[in-house]
Amino acid sequence: GLRVGMVFFILSEVCFFFAFFWAFFHSSLAPSIELGNNWPPTGVNPLSPWGVPLLNTVVLLSSGISVTWAHHSLLVKKHYHTSLGLVITVLLGIYFTVLQASEYMETSFSLSDSAYGTTFFVATGFHGAHVLIGTTFLLVCTVRNWVNHFTQDHHLGFEAAAWY
Repeated sequence: GLRVGMVFFILSEVCFFFAFFWAFFHSSLAPSIELGNNWPPTGVNPLSPWGVPLLNTVVLLSSGISVTWAHHSLLVKKHYHTSLGLVITVLLGIYFTVLQASEYMETSFSLSDSAYGTTFFVATGFHGAHVLIGTTFLLVCTVRNWVNHFTQDHHLGFEAAAWY
């Protein structure tokens, strides 16, 4: 039922993101004549992967750890730890979104700067939307946990939010 539906929804998002990674890597490995046979195209200064992108990766991995901790706490009936794990995860999701917005403001290129700008902003934009939706989903789960909607055996909404 709902679990299978959520799995298929997540798989559809995986396919969507795979298409954009494919476009990015194809353009980087075989740059077209329209790009001047260069990657990144001339005039585009890519972001350093060691700054905000690395920090955002650490934030996302940390949120995965905190939501897993929250789920395990729910399974062993530690309500406070479940709530704490969810709040930490939501705060990390908000932090990721703020960092991504600041990263967008610092870029020297735009959506209209060839295949590089297009794939960068579309892929990271949809990923940011995914994180924002997931953060909202987990915020709802946090409130539901506060009012005891979840039990050890009844928490499909929580699992779906954690998977997402």
